[in-house]
Amino acid sequence: MSQQIRAAAGGHSRILGIGGYRPRTVVSNDEMCARVDSSPQWIESRSGIRERRFAQPDETLAVMAVAAAGKALAHAGAVPDQVDLVLVASMSNLVQTPPLSVRVAEALGARNAAGVDVSAACAGFCHALAIASDAVSAGSARHVLVIGTERMTDIVDPLDRSVSVLFADGAGAAVVGPSPTPGIGPVVRGAAGRYEQALSMSASWDAFAADPDPRRRPWMRMDGRRVFRWAMEEVAPQARLALTAAGVEPAGLDVFVPHQANLRMIELMAERLGLGAGTAIARDVVRSGNTSAASVPLALEALLTAGTASTGDTALLMGFGAGLNFAGQVVALP
Repeated sequence: MSQQIRAAAGGHSRILGIGGYRPRTVVSNDEMCARVDSSPQWIESRSGIRERRFAQPDETLAVMAVAAAGKALAHAGAVPDQVDLVLVASMSNLVQTPPLSVRVAEALGARNAAGVDVSAACAGFCHALAIASDAVSAGSARHVLVIGTERMTDIVDPLDRSVSVLFADGAGAAVVGPSPTPGIGPVVRGAAGRYEQALSMSASWDAFAADPDPRRRPWMRMDGRRVFRWAMEEVAPQARLALTAAGVEPAGLDVFVPHQANLRMIELMAERLGLGAGTAIARDVVRSGNTSAASVPLALEALLTAGTASTGDTALLMGFGAGLNFAGQVVALP
């Protein structure tokens, strides 16, 4: 005789705290041009980037993740023992096992937490945030740490001017916990696998192991024009759907935090959404470059720190990148 499965009680979730870690070393466009054939004016006109942060050897993915998570916990008024799950999003982790999330949880002292790594490139943080929200809402976790941490300098060819001037390093984190009212809206997500070669590795590590010629080391390659067109044609309409799903009108949105890929892309996407004149738009890319899975939480932290965004504001988060895949949701800011 079959028995009815007992489901966890439904509830709501919200972001309780945000934290970030920016590497010590600031690299200007002038310094980049000493390495590659370019000019500061060309870099800024193409991407909007003026400077970025590069991690030193001691600033590992785990070290940066722990630092960002510690700030997020402090902002939330929580302690590591209260964390039930650690989700770490990264596309630059060169060590497949043990999971980076487990090492981060151990370093934090989150002894009650499980660890899961999320591999979704620049959309990773928003995908992980949706997973965290579902876990808290379902009652399978009370507090979840969501972290995006990247050392893009480990996977980008430093001599390839088409990408080396764009990508950078850093980590951002959020604590997700229970809420009496909805604080994280429904996620919109998807992928356009037909364009997977637009942003991919030049070779597999398996192929490199078979022929370890340094010239054949796998590096990330990107067709910037294809990614730009996809973001405008397919991701921007999905961002509007995220607003609709959350019951938020574009003109009434307080904050827009898209993936910090390119300043022109950010501003054009905001224009296509029809946001109001008072909407704060994250432009952290100018000072931080493209930090992939870390870019959304780092940009959000920058807005909160500067006072450009405030507690209770509604913010649309939108991550998109390799895959080509995307994820986004409306959240109430902590």
